[in-house]
Amino acid sequence: MAFVRRVFSAVSACGFLSPREKFHLRFFCNKVAVSNPLFSKLLQIPISQIKTTLDSEDPLLLNNSSFPWDALLTSLQSSSPLKAQSVLEWRLDKMLKGNESCHDYSGLISLCGKIRNIPLAMHVFTSMERRGIKPNSSIFNSLIYACLCSGEVVTSLSLFETMVRSEDYKANSETYDIFIAGFSSLGNVDAMHAWYSAKKTAGFSANVQTYESLISGCVKSKNFDGADRYYEEMMLVGIMPSMTILESVLEGFCKRRSSGKVKEFVEFLLDAGWKINENMCEVLVKFYCEHGKVNEMEELLVTLVKYNQDPQVLLLVHCGIIRIYALSDRLDDVEYSVGRMGKQGLSFKRAEDVEKVICSYFRREEYERLELFLDHIKSSYKLTRSNYDFLIAGYRRAGLSEKVDLVIKDMKFAGIF
Repeated sequence: MAFVRRVFSAVSACGFLSPREKFHLRFFCNKVAVSNPLFSKLLQIPISQIKTTLDSEDPLLLNNSSFPWDALLTSLQSSSPLKAQSVLEWRLDKMLKGNESCHDYSGLISLCGKIRNIPLAMHVFTSMERRGIKPNSSIFNSLIYACLCSGEVVTSLSLFETMVRSEDYKANSETYDIFIAGFSSLGNVDAMHAWYSAKKTAGFSANVQTYESLISGCVKSKNFDGADRYYEEMMLVGIMPSMTILESVLEGFCKRRSSGKVKEFVEFLLDAGWKINENMCEVLVKFYCEHGKVNEMEELLVTLVKYNQDPQVLLLVHCGIIRIYALSDRLDDVEYSVGRMGKQGLSFKRAEDVEKVICSYFRREEYERLELFLDHIKSSYKLTRSNYDFLIAGYRRAGLSEKVDLVIKDMKFAGIF
């Protein structure tokens, strides 16, 4: 209990309940792409039709454990929180008419946390109790999670105190991990460390989820020594790091501007059989681009090709190299790099990368070479409205009215103008 009182004091001192912190306390956010036809249907219809629309859907689909409720709710919450609430109310109605277990109610309460709807989470809890279902540790963990997602830290601590006093729903390893993850999300390393210490004191060992939160929280708050310490501790106890952990460690090296450590860590991962994913590559490319380290990026490209990495990862590096050359107006290197990228069967995907190249040609007043560049990429890349706008603005500044007319003509032909 003394530990909880200390956390209450820390919460008060750090201003945890500010609106800004409530907004940012959305850990465990599901980033699954919304592609299910039901999603777009629910986005388009009025709130009054949400429940009847769900009633008309195949129950086998909606009751399937793999149905992406997280992605659906995230999509609805961003456009209409009331629609997201209506979906969960519909699910609760179906559960109350069925014979669902405590586990099912726990999942529903967690989903309430996803949309930061504490009143609905509490309503699910009381509805479950009225059905005669006794709460367990999982239910309280879900309530704590929902409260933390909504920034209701004091309420979550009160729930923890209730668990401490109870014999039926004692705090377990997951309880502590939820608190560790919550404070990690806020970058409050002191509270995060405190909950980790409390977890060990309670007799629970750290798992991969625990270390994910600890390492990412330290990196977020630039407590790099702490991140290193937790990573080494994890490796010593024999826990295999997740991709999330590896991403955080790499991000930490980049934030420290340690080129040597970055290169060493990437080589370690590749030698160990890991793949560099797109998130990690984005971090690497951003780091090298911000500091103009094109030679290092050229070396990275050679290394990734050698280890047969994913084409989309290679594309990110190709475009990063081209971007640096374009910003330095090194047109020979730009053209060589574009040709090299094409020989590997890759092409531009982002309009802003093409625009960096276009601007470089304009700065050098190399209009004929610009035309050759555009002809070269047109078979694999479709110019966007933004690209055309760049061309028109550049030609107008150069006083090339005929070029402007040709670009406008191309826009019309492409159906953009």
